[in-house]
Amino acid sequence: MNNQTLLCFDYGEKRIGTAVGQTVTATATPLEIIRVINNKPDWDRISQLINEWQPNRLVVGYPLQMDDGRQLMTDLAERFSRQLDGRYHLPVDIVDERLSSYEAKSRLKSDENIDAVAAQAILETWFEQQQGNAEELE
Repeated sequence: MNNQTLLCFDYGEKRIGTAVGQTVTATATPLEIIRVINNKPDWDRISQLINEWQPNRLVVGYPLQMDDGRQLMTDLAERFSRQLDGRYHLPVDIVDERLSSYEAKSRLKSDENIDAVAAQAILETWFEQQQGNAEELE
């Protein structure tokens, strides 16, 4: 499989956690937390990250309720995904992010600064889902 770089976003109304990963080792690393002010992501900072990492694909966490039901954040994450696609013209995948914040809290043993680690957990989920579909990435 060709090596691909991915940027992952854990979208929230106030903060967006970010992580970067690559397909050869299927590993992800938390990056930073981007602020959302007046319902607008810091697009300048997102553009800087995209320019810095030159990703082949973007991944966005898809928040669903435990019973698979939608919530307000589901619509907001879908909107953010469409905005990423429209701005950067890169493939955007959405990944079920249920329990990613719980996983981040357990890794950090804290509720503070969990957003980037949650993005890391979401990207790791994406890698797990792709293991059987490696040919689709080429």
